[in-house]
Amino acid sequence: MNRGPFQAKFSLSGKVSVVTGTLGILGRQFCAGLAEFGSDLAVVDIKPGSAELAKSLASEFGVRAMGIDCDVRSPESVRQMTRAVTDQFGRIDVLLNNAAGKSDDLDAFFAPFEEYSLDQWRQIMAVNLDGMFLVAQAVGRGMVERGQGGSIIQTASIYGEMGPDRRIYEGSNYLGRPINTPAVYCASKAGVIGLTKYLATYWAAQKIRVNTISPGGVESGQNEVFKQRYSARVPLGRMAQANEMVGAAIFLASDASSYVTGHNLLVDGGLHCW
Repeated sequence: MNRGPFQAKFSLSGKVSVVTGTLGILGRQFCAGLAEFGSDLAVVDIKPGSAELAKSLASEFGVRAMGIDCDVRSPESVRQMTRAVTDQFGRIDVLLNNAAGKSDDLDAFFAPFEEYSLDQWRQIMAVNLDGMFLVAQAVGRGMVERGQGGSIIQTASIYGEMGPDRRIYEGSNYLGRPINTPAVYCASKAGVIGLTKYLATYWAAQKIRVNTISPGGVESGQNEVFKQRYSARVPLGRMAQANEMVGAAIFLASDASSYVTGHNLLVDGGLHCW
C-alpha cells in the first residue's frame, strides 16, 4: 500500500528529537515511539543509563541516537547538552521536555500541606518548572537562530488542570507506602501549562509550536485499592498504560499537528469530563 499524504505527515524521518527524563515511566516509551517513526534522538537524563538506551534504540529502529547526562536544574549543564546535540546532529527539530523531579525524602514529599517545607517545595520546583524553563529556553533559542521552526512538547499532568480527589487516596499505596498528590506537584504542573501557552504565542512568528501533554494516572506500582478507586472516576474505567501517551507525542511532534499550538492535550481516559 502506498503511503498517502496524510499518513506521511506523521513521519519523523529526518528530524532530530531531544527527550529529557528518558529513564522514567514515560520517557522510554516516548523515545521508542519517536524512533519508530524515524526520528534521530538525543536521550537525556540525570541518571546513568542514557547511553545504553540510546544504543538499544539505534539498533532496534535504525536511527542515530546519543545518550547525554544532564541536570536540567543547571543552566550550564543544559547549555552543554544543547551544544552536544547540535554538534552531533546539526540541529534540533523536536523537544520533548519531559523531565520531572522525584524527592529524595518521600516523607517530606507526601507531608500534609500545613506542614510542607519550603526546602521540599523548592527541590521539586527546581526540576518540574525551573528545568522546563531552562531546557525550553536553550533549545528554543537554537530553533529561533536556525529559522526553520520546530515543535516543543512539555509533559504536565491532569493535576495541572484540576485538583486531586482526596477520597481516592484513602487506603491507597504506591510501592508499599501511603501516598497523596502534594500541592507542589499540582502547582508545578500548572506552571508548565502556563509556560507552554506563553511560549506558543511568543515563538509563533518563528514557526515554533509549543504544546503540552497532560497524562492521567498511569499504572506503575499502585495497589489495588488505588487502582480501583481511581478507575471508578474515569469514564473509560481504568488507569492508563505508559505506552498510551506515545500517540499524543507523535502527533504533536509531527507535521500532522502543523496547526496546533498552545494546546494542552489531556490523555486521561475522560477524567476531566466529570
